[in-house]
Amino acid sequence: MVPLLGRPVIDYVKDAMLDAGVTEIVVTTGYRGEDLAAHVMTWTDDDVHARVNRESMPMGTAGSVRLLAEDLTSTFLVGSGDGISTLDLKALLSHHRSTGAALTIGLVEVDDPSSFGIVGLGETNDVNVNGDLRRGFVRRFAEKPAPEDAFSRLINAGVYVVEPEALAMVPAQTKYDFSRDLFPAMLEAGMPIAGMMLEGLWFDIGEPHHLLEAQAALLGGSTPFLHPGASVADGATVTSTLLMDDAHIGTKATVTSSILGVGAVVEEGATVEGSVIGDGGRVRAHERLVNERRAA
Repeated sequence: MVPLLGRPVIDYVKDAMLDAGVTEIVVTTGYRGEDLAAHVMTWTDDDVHARVNRESMPMGTAGSVRLLAEDLTSTFLVGSGDGISTLDLKALLSHHRSTGAALTIGLVEVDDPSSFGIVGLGETNDVNVNGDLRRGFVRRFAEKPAPEDAFSRLINAGVYVVEPEALAMVPAQTKYDFSRDLFPAMLEAGMPIAGMMLEGLWFDIGEPHHLLEAQAALLGGSTPFLHPGASVADGATVTSTLLMDDAHIGTKATVTSSILGVGAVVEEGATVEGSVIGDGGRVRAHERLVNERRAA
């Protein structure tokens, strides 16, 4: 529900699914599920059938989907709600159908895979990893490898195309994860998992700097993005920055690559770089704030 350019992060995942032709969406929730439920009901304006399934206890990424097994009787998409995604899920669905795999993982390429779980692909389901492949069958996983041990720069983007027979491998009423539990079990059983590198933007929103990076990419330039009531005083310099409702930047202030929450204020002559100012937060006159997160 963290806003990015005025929209909750989960909306970007929803839009990617709609672009792939999805018409029915179920959001599984736990923590603060009531906030998500209220928001999901607004999606009906986009002619999508959407509802929420609230977990009574944490079930893991795959366990939460397993709760919906009676409804998931044909091919379906799964997407993590906490990642910014403009990925081409239609292409992922097409690749899945062409391979006949039980499950297909959407992949993105990164320069440094040491902070992620990496995926190695082979041309078929019975060969060794070829690190140059960008689509094929998943042959190996590794979690946060050292640079010298990385056999691939492809990582799991948290979007999957799943067949019911793959979901059936998830134990009922059991906390179970896709990457930690289901994928290794499928490989051990010889059940084919396909993978494909996808085009588009992808950001895992886990830290404030990830939010800033995603914002900059979506803005696509240096022009600030102002919501209703937000204002910038004459003489201020503002680039690549989001101002939420009623946020204000004072005269002679300099604000770069930052996010100002609702009602946040940067006073006269202050400097803010690469920072997130929470709702109602304030940066005092002539103060300098660099790469920080400040609450009200």
